[in-house]
Amino acid sequence: MLHALAEPWTQDFLRRAFLELALVGIATGPLGCWVVFYELSYSAESLAHALFPGLVVAALAGIPLIVGGAGGVLVAAGAVAVFGRTPEIGRDTSVAVVVTSLFGLGVLLALSPSSPPGVQGLLFGDVLSVTGRDLALTAVLAAVVLAALALLHRRLLVVGFDRGSARAFGARPFTTDLALLGLVAAGVLIGVQALGNLLVVAIIVGPAATARLLARRIAPMMVLAAGLGIAASVAGLYLSYYASVAAGASVAAVMVGLYAAVRVASGAVPSLVHRIP
Repeated sequence: MLHALAEPWTQDFLRRAFLELALVGIATGPLGCWVVFYELSYSAESLAHALFPGLVVAALAGIPLIVGGAGGVLVAAGAVAVFGRTPEIGRDTSVAVVVTSLFGLGVLLALSPSSPPGVQGLLFGDVLSVTGRDLALTAVLAAVVLAALALLHRRLLVVGFDRGSARAFGARPFTTDLALLGLVAAGVLIGVQALGNLLVVAIIVGPAATARLLARRIAPMMVLAAGLGIAASVAGLYLSYYASVAAGASVAAVMVGLYAAVRVASGAVPSLVHRIP
């Protein structure tokens, strides 16, 4: 039994994969709590799809993914602003059209026969191929996200709990929303290497949604979400190693399964479900 538990960690690539997922979990766990609290889960998924062409172009050009992702977000925001001004379409429809169009463009670029094989990994992730350089970049981005969350904590609380009176407490809802969406974009960039564009939202929303079922206050919820993200990553890597299945998909499946299990248990034992006061 002990041998089976220890054997996977004798592999360098698996240790690097765990470090990558741990860094991602530490950063996206607290971030995901705000995503869940602000009911931005669908927005996070849309944002991930919208910046995908930028990620592909960055990978093809050999420039940092964060540069391509930022460009993709700007293009998506501009397109939504332009098409959203058309009365016959409406803002919701324009968002759907822009997101699906950009994601389709990114898929065409990634799956083109002339594209390098590694570009296709942006769709599904390849955490087992993480390098030391990738770990260093993830660590820097994770530190930036956590620092930004710490600076914005009070404003996020004020706007989240009482948007109408937020200005009286020195918080502006519009700028706070923009800052949070910017951090979500950064979280997507952090998690793309591990889970790919199609599954990255699982590591942002899954642990946070599970923690929301178990924690009363936002601070313990953040800590729990980060811990659940790391625990699910370990379980997913074990599943991938012994079942010979994709690592990113295994981690995402464990996160979804964990949420489902806690949700069922909270339904059977109502005292497990708490509301943030």
